[in-house]
Amino acid sequence: MNKKARWYTPLIHKVLLAAAVTAVLGGCGKKIDAEQGTQASEPSSISIELETEKNPEPVKILTIGEAPIPDLPDLPVLDENPVPEYLRNGVEHPIVASLQQRLMDLGFMDNDEPTQYFGTMTESAVKTFQRQNQLAQDGIVGPETLNAIMTPSAKYYAVSKDVDGDDIKRIQNRLYELGYLATGDLVTGHFGDDTEAAVIKLQEVNGLNVDGKVGRQTINLLYSDEIRPNFLSYGEKSDVVLASQTRLKELGYLTTTPDGSYGDDTAAAVKQFQARNDLVVDGYLGPSTRVALNSAEAQANGLMLGEQGETVTRIQQLLNKYGYLSSANVTGYYGEVTEKAVKSFQSNNGLTADGSVGRQTMNKLTGSSVKKAGAGGSSGGSSGSKGGTVKGGSGVSGLLSIARSKLGCPYVYGAKGPNAFDCSGFVYYCLNQAGVRQSYLTSAGWRSVGKYTKITNFNSLQAGDIIVVSGHVGIVAGGGKVVDASSSNGRVVERALSSWWRNNFICGWRIFG
Repeated sequence: MNKKARWYTPLIHKVLLAAAVTAVLGGCGKKIDAEQGTQASEPSSISIELETEKNPEPVKILTIGEAPIPDLPDLPVLDENPVPEYLRNGVEHPIVASLQQRLMDLGFMDNDEPTQYFGTMTESAVKTFQRQNQLAQDGIVGPETLNAIMTPSAKYYAVSKDVDGDDIKRIQNRLYELGYLATGDLVTGHFGDDTEAAVIKLQEVNGLNVDGKVGRQTINLLYSDEIRPNFLSYGEKSDVVLASQTRLKELGYLTTTPDGSYGDDTAAAVKQFQARNDLVVDGYLGPSTRVALNSAEAQANGLMLGEQGETVTRIQQLLNKYGYLSSANVTGYYGEVTEKAVKSFQSNNGLTADGSVGRQTMNKLTGSSVKKAGAGGSSGGSSGSKGGTVKGGSGVSGLLSIARSKLGCPYVYGAKGPNAFDCSGFVYYCLNQAGVRQSYLTSAGWRSVGKYTKITNFNSLQAGDIIVVSGHVGIVAGGGKVVDASSSNGRVVERALSSWWRNNFICGWRIFG
């Protein structure tokens, strides 16, 4: 890279040599004198002697008329955009895209469409790579760092004991959420004994090679749906589970009587609570979920039109039990017929008939003094089609307007708005602001959300669809564009749905219509 960037003395000599040959040979041979109409004689041979660093002996150049020109050293192709000797924050050049792609392949950057701009996220990834490879952590890509990144033998992201960094804090947060780190004060950004012990425990529980290091397998498992936690989960029975169930019941999430046993109803209630309270939806009563559950700011449940899931199924079963909904409409999807049944139930039981299942409606529905439906109770029809269709047809334009209003906001790992986002946090924020009740999902979670119409053909994507690619997610803007929170750009951008998106395409989800 750097040889292209420098004007070495040998190259200057080559350029001067070429210029001399052109100037001399341009007047060689015969030419017509325009004014006199006669042929003017020119010298039949000209000698030029020029030394170069590669050729210390003088080179003799002959005219075409006497002998062929000898082979010259390769002449340089003048690059209008030479590669900078050092790549750093603020630099824009095509080579930055190759650098970003390599950092993504090695696990140092979130997967995204590479760009030509070297921003804050690229700088952070370079620093992490430098730290792992015992290089000066300045975030600048000079010859040594570039060679280390681009070599085929470069190592995938891995961290172990005695390492410090923001990436360590993210890993610790996840270990804490999953119950492998005991307390929140251990989330320090320093990989010490407690973190190593937590990683070892996670590897043991999940059947990984036990080495106490966070490498490719461990980091991928941390954010997958297959992760097994080290704390309250399905099948456990304890007073802690009972206390959590009681609180879930108070907030309108649990549809059964608390018994201290972590079963299907508890798992569904926990997921619903996590979805309403900006937590990772994994169904586990980890430390972060329990802290949020017991806080004064915990958001109560509120099911409404367009919802789908196990909790909706349970509500429909109860409505059916009391005569408000037919068994054919127990589908797990909260459509217009379910909404009508809820309103009827609310009217009969002295509640505000708004059609949504909040805390009061849930408590009444799961209580012991329920008034059953009369002859006029809703019991037929269809519970509606899937999707989050917004009345009036303004859903797509509203979603895109919200998305575009955030253009330029910074990319921050794990951020869900309102003024900073990562890719999944951006989609989560925009959908909810547009009136679509969607829980927070990582890009991996968006692969199988199942709530909307699935798009499997890239060419079938339309404006307002959610596009899911390997490790990334965005909102299709129409006209061949997408709006997304881009780690490679370091901000929310609107850009072309290029071949990168096509090549990494997994699926799309049609939210409206």
